[in-house]
Amino acid sequence: MKLVTAIIHDDDAHGVMDELSKKGFGATKLASTGGFLKSGNTTLFIGIEDEKVQEVMNIIEEKCKSRRQVTTANLPPTNITEGYIPYPIEVTVGGATIFVLDVEKFKKI
Repeated sequence: MKLVTAIIHDDDAHGVMDELSKKGFGATKLASTGGFLKSGNTTLFIGIEDEKVQEVMNIIEEKCKSRRQVTTANLPPTNITEGYIPYPIEVTVGGATIFVLDVEKFKKI
């Protein structure tokens, strides 16, 4: 048995959860926050049989496309006496970070 842990952008979470549900996969969804942009992420925990890992990976890959987005830089000021004026930067958001872990024991009560 495997545990797939997927960290995805909040905008992609609904599509991933719907597709997983349609294909009969259960998932636990947790709200999480990214460290760089401090924006909303969703972390999914999906317990599955070894032979189903690729199918779950395909669903996540299909629904979580990376894209470019303009955001405001939230860097702290350094030696600026007049104050800090945030400036727009373009960043890549979306996609997924996925971990596949071996599960020694699984019990649902």
